[in-house]
Amino acid sequence: METHTVVGGGGTELCVGATGPPDAPPVVLVHGYSQSRLCWRSQFESDRLADLRLIAPDLRGHGDSQKPAGSDRYRDPDLWAADIQAVTDELTETAPVLVGWSYGGLVLSDYLAVAGTDDVAGLTLVGAISEKGTDAAAEVAGDAFAAMLDDLETRDAEESVAALGAFLDICVAEPLTPWERSFMLGYNAACPPRVREALQARTAVHEDTLRGLDVPVLLTHGTADQVVLPTATERHADLVPDAETSIYEGVGHSPFWEAPARFNRELRAFVDRC
Repeated sequence: METHTVVGGGGTELCVGATGPPDAPPVVLVHGYSQSRLCWRSQFESDRLADLRLIAPDLRGHGDSQKPAGSDRYRDPDLWAADIQAVTDELTETAPVLVGWSYGGLVLSDYLAVAGTDDVAGLTLVGAISEKGTDAAAEVAGDAFAAMLDDLETRDAEESVAALGAFLDICVAEPLTPWERSFMLGYNAACPPRVREALQARTAVHEDTLRGLDVPVLLTHGTADQVVLPTATERHADLVPDAETSIYEGVGHSPFWEAPARFNRELRAFVDRC
């Protein structure tokens, strides 16, 4: 994987991983809350996707990207939109397919609300949210996840790491291997609690943005998701009636990790259609 530094909104430096031919069809993979570009490991190593240009940023406050001070740097939709715009401007040669997992769906909704779809080939939402800080947003948050938010935001290092471990356990339907759990715990811990707190404190609604989409849309969700309930995808399907929906029976919050062969096959087919 190549790594690039891209200057996003407000001058924030973003670490971006990329692989594949620079002139190949681009796919921008946007991770979720407290994660990093490394969560897309099974996609970056996939033979099926090897001839695509895969691009995965560490979002601001995450992974190896800068972590600016001030909660306002994580609540402004224009900054999130500018981050995605900077990544696509610098690292894509043609309109990309955008893939947003979990909180990444909210980030991409911010981008689409600001920039529109002129430079977008398609959109995939994976166990994703597009709303925050509303009653509707609270209704699609799993009870187990909602119950651990205070612990995920604590400044006590020992309690924080324990909370992250519990969070990882509900991100999948079947237990992670010890290696997987340690690998994920490392990049989750790179996101400071103050950033996690700011991410949860946002208010955003993007119903009109989704209703107005004029590009192909694929909605993917696991039936055993305990972080973002499958009703989130049902709502997205109502907002985007022409969207294709792919439901993974018995899979949790991370279909791309739990069922990578199917996810990569469906992603590849979607990119080809776009």
